[in-house]
Amino acid sequence: MSKKAIIIGAGPAGLTTAYTLLKETDIKPIIIEELDCVGGIARTVFYNGNGIDLGGHRLFSKSQKILDLWEELMPLQGKPPIDDKILGRSITVSENGPDPDEKDIVMLKRKRLSRIYYLKKFFNYPISLSLKTILNMGIIRTAKAGFSYIKSCFIKRKEKSLEDFMINRFGLVLYKTFFEKYTQKVWGLHPRQISKEWGEQRIKGLSLSKAIINAILSPLHLISNKKKETSLIDEFFYPKYGCGQLWNIMAEKIVQMGGEIRYNSRVIGFKNNPNKINEVKIIGGYGEEYFLNADYVFSSMPVKDLISGLEQVPYEVKNIAQNLPYRDYILTGFYLDKFNLKNNTKTKTINNICPDSWIYLQDDDLTAGRLQIMNNWSPYLVQDFQNKVFISLEYFATEGDELWSKTEDDMYKIALEDIIKLDLTEEKHILDKVIVKVKKAYPAYFGVYSEFDTVKNYLKQFDNLYCIGRNGQHKYNNMDHSMLSGIEAVNCIKNGTDKNILWEVNTEKEYHEE
Repeated sequence: MSKKAIIIGAGPAGLTTAYTLLKETDIKPIIIEELDCVGGIARTVFYNGNGIDLGGHRLFSKSQKILDLWEELMPLQGKPPIDDKILGRSITVSENGPDPDEKDIVMLKRKRLSRIYYLKKFFNYPISLSLKTILNMGIIRTAKAGFSYIKSCFIKRKEKSLEDFMINRFGLVLYKTFFEKYTQKVWGLHPRQISKEWGEQRIKGLSLSKAIINAILSPLHLISNKKKETSLIDEFFYPKYGCGQLWNIMAEKIVQMGGEIRYNSRVIGFKNNPNKINEVKIIGGYGEEYFLNADYVFSSMPVKDLISGLEQVPYEVKNIAQNLPYRDYILTGFYLDKFNLKNNTKTKTINNICPDSWIYLQDDDLTAGRLQIMNNWSPYLVQDFQNKVFISLEYFATEGDELWSKTEDDMYKIALEDIIKLDLTEEKHILDKVIVKVKKAYPAYFGVYSEFDTVKNYLKQFDNLYCIGRNGQHKYNNMDHSMLSGIEAVNCIKNGTDKNILWEVNTEKEYHEE
């Protein structure tokens, strides 16, 4: 009889784990998923025929394993997508790949552009002391930023917080201008209250000097995407019908290969001894409660919830886990027949809309943190992409706070105020709207997080427990790192290797990026 693995969560980590188990072992995976769909926060939401990503997920990785897996599931386009055809834009194609206008299972290659929008002006992202930045900021302010950056190169702060981390890499003036208040908007706390580990996870290796070098060398083709920091890439893969399409395809293959996905089901507890989880307690879609025996448990559920379901947890561990911080996410989507943010670049776009996939919103009087333009991700996500624009404004909250507790009507009013302040459109041009809330979208690096090693070391004691993914490790992973954690977990079982390697994915060691 084959062994059985209970996988908690059908996000990128959970699905990749199940797919790898089925390909490389005789272990049968059973995925327990709370929602009625797969993909987690990397899913695509369709509303009245138009698709929008939660958070926006570019497919880019320095890991060849992940690149190969994506291509295995979705072949790269053999011809340009329809907007590139119309505009005559040059984009990479695969010699034997499918035509996106004829086939649905196809990976697009898209040009990346993300910028900062501040004081009605566009700045490069990541920020760099380019000519455009100088013109936008003015000579005096730019000079102050330059001297501030030079000072940070010679006088380093002791890095205790995210504030220290950013000032050491960008200088005090640019930090104050572009990072301080925006970070507080996103996380709800001042950067000096956030661990430097957030910077090490999300922008490790990135600095003003690297941004400048990238700006100089990229046009000369002297630096490749593989050698760039993740924040600096200029092309990325993207499924025809949104990031969620990739996870739907993987889910279908898992079922075809003999795996199982139980939707609308939630893990609510465990039967365990000090070194092993024996059974997983589940509440099903009709409210029924039952147990499943488990040879292996792969958990991508929030660590807070995992610990609360285990038996005989030491008080100190339980107390830390209960107070682990998270940031929640609110998406407000709008389908427009007029979009005022025009193109000021050399990149051609349909109706000359700005070509960014997303835009960081820096102004203090805006509640929104980011703007997405889905037309620029894939034209196939927008029903009438030649005449309409589908955008989203993204908000960051904490469950139970004032913003999270707003009714849908009040949330739309807040988003409409931001739209008007940004002069994106007028209310009469909004044809449709949608709102989506996601709890525990972002594991946060403040408060009791400084004591997280106590929780991590406790979880390592369970021989058959493998913590994977963003929430499973309370680590703000990129999507490819979450997938790698699932692959490495399976490798630990196959090869009998130490589980500590799971916690090393997306660290400074970068073993997976060789």
